[in-house]
Order: sequence, then structure tokens, then C-alpha cells
Amino acid sequence: MAARVGALKGWRQLLLGLVAGAALGLVQAPWSFPLAFFVALPVIFWLHTGAAAQRRAAAVGWFAGFGYFGLTLVWIVEPFLVDIARHGWMAPFAIFFMAAGLAAFWAAAFWLAPRGKVFALVVLWSTVELARAYVFTGFPWVLLGQGWLETPLIQVVYYIGVHGLGLLTLTGIALLSKLRVRQMLIGSAIFAALWGFGTYRLSQPVIPRTDGFVVRIIQPNVDQKLKWLPEFQAEFFQRQLDLSALDGRHDIVIWPEASVPFLIEERPDLLRVMASSVGSEIIFGARRHDDVGNWYNTLVLLYDGGTRTEVYDKQHLVPFGEYVPFQRILQLTKVSALTGRGWTAGDVSPILSVGETPSFLPLICYEAIFPSLASEVSVPVDWIVQITNDAWFGEFSGPYQHLAQARVRAIEQGKPLARSANTGISALIDPYGRIIDSIPLGRMGVIDVALPAQLPRSFYGRTLDWPITGILLLLTILQLLPVKRRRP
Repeated sequence: MAARVGALKGWRQLLLGLVAGAALGLVQAPWSFPLAFFVALPVIFWLHTGAAAQRRAAAVGWFAGFGYFGLTLVWIVEPFLVDIARHGWMAPFAIFFMAAGLAAFWAAAFWLAPRGKVFALVVLWSTVELARAYVFTGFPWVLLGQGWLETPLIQVVYYIGVHGLGLLTLTGIALLSKLRVRQMLIGSAIFAALWGFGTYRLSQPVIPRTDGFVVRIIQPNVDQKLKWLPEFQAEFFQRQLDLSALDGRHDIVIWPEASVPFLIEERPDLLRVMASSVGSEIIFGARRHDDVGNWYNTLVLLYDGGTRTEVYDKQHLVPFGEYVPFQRILQLTKVSALTGRGWTAGDVSPILSVGETPSFLPLICYEAIFPSLASEVSVPVDWIVQITNDAWFGEFSGPYQHLAQARVRAIEQGKPLARSANTGISALIDPYGRIIDSIPLGRMGVIDVALPAQLPRSFYGRTLDWPITGILLLLTILQLLPVKRRRP
């Protein structure tokens, strides 16, 4: 099989790369089929080995990446369909250029790796996967290691992060793809060890907090097309108040991102209404602006009867969604339809805590996809709170992938994560990434869940991506150095 795949030339070679890349995408949510690793990755390795030249190898990598990202990021068209009359024409361009741009990272690895040197490809592929978490503000969506989420193997990210798991994945399957007994035994041992370690971790009981702190998470399920229409705003606001006031003991209530239709600095009366209706502290998403005209996407912690607030302004904004890079240039083109108002990134400490509420790390929307962002705090916190409006992602793959990444962050940090999403999927996740309770996608509802205790601060939480960066940098240098051959 390896020889036949490696012997392919021309369009057949590139077509198989495209198909193998798409098949590899099946490891991600909502499919969550990790066996695809063992089918797709060997084919991609064999295609690289059989490439006739470095340029051809890069083409194989690009087509594999285009297949992978074209499938996994198909949800990217959804935001353009909310206002289809204005933005619908951009949808096919969005998925094409997003997949093509991310595939370029893979192409670079395939071009740099000497043909036939599968472990050089492993190192460089892992390096570009790490790079896309940071380059151009970063977009670490559907990282390879995340494909193990529904298996015990994902538990190792508590120590080495999702990038480290990605490196082990590529290494193990590269060994298996050699089809030699010794290498296959070593590759199998890697996956067996990861499985055993993860199974042991998952056998550990989840310890409840001694204070019995109960979190209420609401999911209002507001249609994105109606959300900001003036005639519906009062109805949607009241819906959230009613859900929050339902019977049941709770110590705090969490509303989703951008859940109130007013500016918090202009309506203190409505903040008091919220506090009196709910009867506890509230975390909610809002918009606010400062004295110099900057607008912020904000998470608010409301307490003391609605008279006091603590705020966190979103720090990692979505390019072309919340701000537009190169805005002056783009305003000269038809893409100016996307430039809009623009938001300002926050710069305050992300840790929030008042009174009896355990200290927490706030994350707004896609901030949860960044492994390092969930770690960049100097003081340990007890839990993580993510508020989001996943209505932008449609109802197919986007919301499931976003939830999956939040679960990985919980494992990496060893902390429970509470997630309130406008249309779903809202959930309380334990420190091992397991969903304790949730509200299905597209439904209105509320859940009350006792907050689990956190685990000891993880190795990854203390070191971030520095160890894996150092390892990959060293291995990359070693792979790219010329090898002197001994004379016979």
C-alpha cells in the first residue's frame, strides 16, 4: 500500500492528498472519529515520501491542508449568512481563503522537510501547528491533538498541552506508517502508554468543593437575526430574567456574551432590576464604551444588589469580526462592508473575584481556543468562565468544535469550566474535560450545578508552550542541519 500510494503522480497524487486531508478532519467534532488518524496520516506521509521534488511535496501538503480545513471550518460561512443580503456573497470566498491560508502552514512544513524524511516532517508539521496559534494573532482552531478529546489520550494535555499531544500523535503514526516491526511496536507503545495514563486519570473521582458553591447557567436561545432588533430586545432581556429567577438554590448566575441590550454605564437602574430579580451575583456579557469613545466587548460581574460591578474587557479580538486588520486599505474595497464599528482590546487583569465567589478566569467567545491565553495569569484561580454567542457559528460543526476546545482548556488547566452560550451548547465541565451537565444546541434552558474543586495547578498551566517550543526549535535545527556522510 505504501509503495502504491508513494508511486502516484500528477493530479491523482494531489487528489488523494485532498481526500486524505478531509478524512483527517473527521477526528474533530462533531464527527469525533479518532480512528481516522490511523488511516489518513499514513497516506499523507506516504504521499510526501513519494513526491518528486520539494515543490511537489509542498503541493501535497497544501492539498491535504485544504481538505482538512475545508471540512473542519465549513462553519465559517455562517456569520456571512446572518445578513445574507449584505454579506452572503462573501461566504464562498471566506471558506476558500481561510482553508487556503491555513493550508499554507502545512505546505511550508512539507516543503522544508526533506523528501523521505518522515520524522523531519513530523517536527516541522508540529512546528507550523504551533506557529498558527500565534502568527497573525493566531487561529489555533482544530489543532491535531484535539482530535483525541473523546478518548483517554487527551488527558496528557494536563502536562504537555495540546501541541505536545499533537507532536506525539504525528510521531506515533509516523512510526506505524513505516510498516516495519520495530517501528510499529514503538508507535503502538506510544499510544498504549497514552491510553493507559489517560484511563488512570479518568478513574480519579471528581471532588466537590467544600463550600457547595452552585452555579446556575442560562441559555436564552435568542435568534441572531432578531437579537438586536429594538422590538425584541425587551422580550429577550425578560426571558433571561425569568430563567434566572426559576426555583432552585444557586450562588451565582451566568448569562451569555452580549446578553443585555443596554450600555452598563448608562442604565444602573436596570442593573438593580437584574440583581433584585435574580437574588444572587450575576456574570453577564455587555457592551460598554469609555470617555474617549473606545468600545469594549465586556464580561461583567454584578454584585452588592446591583450597585457594584467588576469588568473584564475581551483582550483577544476576532480579526475581521471585532476589528479589521489593515482597515484603511480595506475601506477602499468592497470588503469595507465588514469594517463596521470595531472594538478595542482590553488591557486589565483577567482575574475576577468578589465576596464568596471563587476567583475565576473570564474568557469571552473564541478566547477559549487559545491554550496559552487560559494560562496567562500570575495568581491561581479556582475555575474558568466562558461566555459566548455561538449563534454566529450556525448549528452544524462550529458550536461543537467551540465546546470541544473549551473542554480541552479545562483539562490543560485542571480547572472546572462554566460555559454560557446564547444558543448552545452551555455546560459545566469538570477538570478532566467531562461534561457534568449541559443544555443542548438550539434549546432554551437552565442548569444548576455544584462547582467541582480544581486540581493542583498543571505543569502546562505553569510552563505554557515554552517547553514544546524549545523542543521543536531544537529538533527543527537538527533536522535542517546538513548531514555529513562518512566515506566508505
